[in-house]
Amino acid sequence: MRIESVYHVGVHRLCVGCGACFYKCPEKRVRLFDIEDDGIRPILAPGGCNACGDCLDVCPGLSTSISDFRAEGNNPIQRLEKRWGAVLEVWEGYAADPEIRYKGSSGGLCTALSLFCLEKEHAGGVLHIGSDREAPWKNKTDLSCSRKELIAATGSRYAPASPCDGLEKIEASEKPCVLVGKPCDLAGLRMAQKTAPELDKNTCLAIGFFCAGTPSTQGTLDLLKQYNVDLSDLSEFRYRGLGWPGKASAWRREQTDPVFQVSYEDSWGFVQKYRPFRCYLCPDLTAEFADISVGDPWYRKIDGSDPGRSLILIRTEKGRRYFKKAVDTGYVEATPADEGIIYRSQKNLLGKRQAIWGRLLAMKMLGIPYPRLEGFHLFANWLDLPAKEKVKSILGTAKRIIQRNYFKPLDYTKYTVRF
Repeated sequence: MRIESVYHVGVHRLCVGCGACFYKCPEKRVRLFDIEDDGIRPILAPGGCNACGDCLDVCPGLSTSISDFRAEGNNPIQRLEKRWGAVLEVWEGYAADPEIRYKGSSGGLCTALSLFCLEKEHAGGVLHIGSDREAPWKNKTDLSCSRKELIAATGSRYAPASPCDGLEKIEASEKPCVLVGKPCDLAGLRMAQKTAPELDKNTCLAIGFFCAGTPSTQGTLDLLKQYNVDLSDLSEFRYRGLGWPGKASAWRREQTDPVFQVSYEDSWGFVQKYRPFRCYLCPDLTAEFADISVGDPWYRKIDGSDPGRSLILIRTEKGRRYFKKAVDTGYVEATPADEGIIYRSQKNLLGKRQAIWGRLLAMKMLGIPYPRLEGFHLFANWLDLPAKEKVKSILGTAKRIIQRNYFKPLDYTKYTVRF
């Protein structure tokens, strides 16, 4: 089915909410709104747009291909590529700074690498997301230029985020900048870099983190409601951090003790049910478009006594150079890890990747729009599933589409009044 604009990508549930379309729209006729029960989605101004198509050129929701990015000279470990994408090296480590390690979700690697770039590589800033100060249950894109600003944004954010809506800040910077984001954000960055030489030139490092999907804002709102948290009195909300894996915690204004704390297992177990349909179609779960990607080494037994550790995948030669410097200059403590650590740590992500081809087949059979995904070895991964899981990936998706009426496009027209 032909998709005329990113608005149609949104209403057909293909949008990943990265924000790249807003960056690329020349007249800013595309705006991004957080639809509480769906996610960040593109809304067109009244009267539509000029149909230039620039937004679709950078839209990873409609089409994502890892093939071109891999062709840039990487020499990955062949045994890992089918399952995990291009991986040059595997490490396990953590931020050498105790405060960063403690406040980060899993060892503080993203923050430590970002700080290294600011202080040693003289980066112009780090584009990332953090808590919205006026609405702490939501996210906001920031360009941090100091250690204090980076630490203020530590910890995972299990709610919609669109860091690519700030790519203009990287492009306009006097010095190259860093981007930290989830896999779809990195895909949006790479697609935008192909159309904007200045953006490509001004991005010194792309750091990605593993992602099992982004719950809608409604998930967080319902979690807070369950614990009787008054949003008007909420000053801070963290999903993780302050230890590993950390707890979901909320604070009221002018109070030092949290009003409630919930274990990571319980809080993620609650909000993950609010992941939109598009997240179940994403093949890139470990940030293959990044120079360096980071996730939890779940193979370890976590009892709360460890301040945090990260599983680190070096994906590009640039990533290798920056990582080595960060270790040599004392920003990161790390040791080489065996390849099997990825399988032991991220079994759930692998199972999800293996089911994608069957889910796409179900969408094709039912005649609804589906994303074009290239270079992820989807069919080969699907073939390795047991027969029962193969059938489930197809019939389970078909059942979900029918029961939830995914044949019918979503109606976002009411949001045009916000322009």
